[in-house]
Amino acid sequence: MGEVAVYALRVESSAFTKISALGVEEQRVPVVLDIVDDPSRWTELGDGYRVEARIRVAYVRDALTVPASALFREADGWATFKVNGEHAHKVRVGVGLRTPDFAQLAKGLALGDEVVLYPSDQVMDGVGVAKR
Repeated sequence: MGEVAVYALRVESSAFTKISALGVEEQRVPVVLDIVDDPSRWTELGDGYRVEARIRVAYVRDALTVPASALFREADGWATFKVNGEHAHKVRVGVGLRTPDFAQLAKGLALGDEVVLYPSDQVMDGVGVAKR
């Protein structure tokens, strides 16, 4: 059938576990969708049809992002270590939208800035760093 445009009317707040035909545990979340595409593209669908969907919860054009592994909590906000030459310098950052892998930055870094991934408690402001 191909792709059709939909709008999510409701996404339930919790998932349930279902065992697949192959015995794999799957987490599923009920979603109520409104199909907003041309009806000629979806009228063959019937009640109870299964669909595979990619749901975009947000879209930010030209967003500056960093790996979530570069961020850590600092008082009531977020920070990261920016690499400046051969040293790491702590920078407070404004975090916008987040996923488990990436975070949108509203302030604190610029395009092209390098950051320390997975900073341990050994990393402090001004400590020497080397690329791996």
